[in-house]
Amino acid sequence: MNFFLSVSYVFMDKKVLVIGGGSGIGKQVVEDLISEGYAVIAASRSISSDSTEEGVEVQNFDVTSDDELELPDELAGLVYCPGTISLRPFGRIKLDDFRKEFEVNYFGAVKVLQQSIDALMKGEGSVVLFSTVAVKTGMPFHSSIASAKGAIEGLTKSLAAEYAPKVRFNVVAPSLTDTPLAEGLLNNDKKRESNTQRHPLKKIGTPKDISNLVTYLVTPRSQWVTGQVFNIDGGMSSLRLL
Repeated sequence: MNFFLSVSYVFMDKKVLVIGGGSGIGKQVVEDLISEGYAVIAASRSISSDSTEEGVEVQNFDVTSDDELELPDELAGLVYCPGTISLRPFGRIKLDDFRKEFEVNYFGAVKVLQQSIDALMKGEGSVVLFSTVAVKTGMPFHSSIASAKGAIEGLTKSLAAEYAPKVRFNVVAPSLTDTPLAEGLLNNDKKRESNTQRHPLKKIGTPKDISNLVTYLVTPRSQWVTGQVFNIDGGMSSLRLL
């Protein structure tokens, strides 16, 4: 039997919930999980069946609202992709701005997890959340987003301990990635070149770069991995070139 056909046959009855699956990294994750043979529920506040792979279940869902997800009894995985990029000097950030960052990046994830944890327990699922390179590597003007994503890292490690061995929890912490969310930082050649040169690997990340790791963490190939933060950032968090 063809290997890829056999993989699809094994996983086609397993469902993964992708929050923010309508664009950028989330959309790539949806496509890659489908290619792995999973059934995918893609939930986003701006998504339609026309914008996703055939066979993907679409749900309109706003993480900052009181929306309730429609979930199956079992989930094999959950990927929470929503994020923000709001880079400003600390003195110009209002308390409400901090709250907005936390609403999308942290409290939205908490809400989704509380709605889906029973299904994840039954499906012995894998949860992947997102942080940022700016948590490990202090960067100016990142105080609000680094705070919210730092909370995600703490939440992940706590839940990984609390729900082991039934549910695995891991974090992916990218650097700047070429997505619609980052358009303002990459919208001309000068900005793109400047941001490229900041990374030891001299390139901007792509949604596929990030999705490759996310997909690995969802699948059983990572069955001995939990409670980890993976920096996927072109070397920015750990290398200093002379």
